Amino acid sequence: MRRPGATQIRLEKMTHTPERVATAPRAFASQIRSIDDLHSPAGRLEALLNTGREDAPYSALVCHPHPAGGGTMHNKVVYHAMKALSSFGLPVLRFNFRGTGLSEGEHDNGHGEQDDVRAALSWLEQNFARPILFAGFSFGSQVGLRACCGDARVKGLIGLGLPVHATGRDYKYGFLPTCVAPKLFISGDHDEFGPREMLAEVWERATEPKRLVWIEGADHFFQGTAESPGAKLSRMQAEIRSWIHDTFGLKTAAKPH
Repeated sequence: MRRPGATQIRLEKMTHTPERVATAPRAFASQIRSIDDLHSPAGRLEALLNTGREDAPYSALVCHPHPAGGGTMHNKVVYHAMKALSSFGLPVLRFNFRGTGLSEGEHDNGHGEQDDVRAALSWLEQNFARPILFAGFSFGSQVGLRACCGDARVKGLIGLGLPVHATGRDYKYGFLPTCVAPKLFISGDHDEFGPREMLAEVWERATEPKRLVWIEGADHFFQGTAESPGAKLSRMQAEIRSWIHDTFGLKTAAKPH
């Protein structure tokens, strides 16, 4: 495992060749389970678990985008992030924030939702007793980073499409300079809610170790642009896998024959 340290920033270009990641020797097939005992102060939260290997060194949590825009745990970006994490044989938890889907409670503009994230971390801790890797998309990344930074249970943080300017509001991340866990930020270079210069300023203030990746020709949802049509979700997944391999020394799990 290579110890993370140096600042890393790059543009993931159309000609990028996916990295070759060594595979674990033992085959593994993840199963999907409905979770009925995840509760936050708002009440029961609807959740799904993609199971992992019994010897998985980490568990993982993925948080969804803003419910007002139709965001749920079934969002495409959330699903693809889950699959990238699951490829290492990790158990991955997704849930619907309060007031979303079948989750109880009411939307709280990102305040109470931080308690939802903490409840999910506690559920993972109680059920797996392993360090946790966090990933969130858009609203889920903003809320999740606030809840997870400084939490000793969380050893790695992934912000996908981190919002910095949306619906006339600037999002502030003053806590990032004291957030010492390894961080990966991935955004499209045409992200309408994360203008490149503004996100770069947020990233510059974050403490090491950190990596920022721009996906060329991708918008906020990692879909294509007029000049570069076609979804870029597979490139996002490749960057997640590359960072996890480089930072934590994990290998993808072999698929059963």
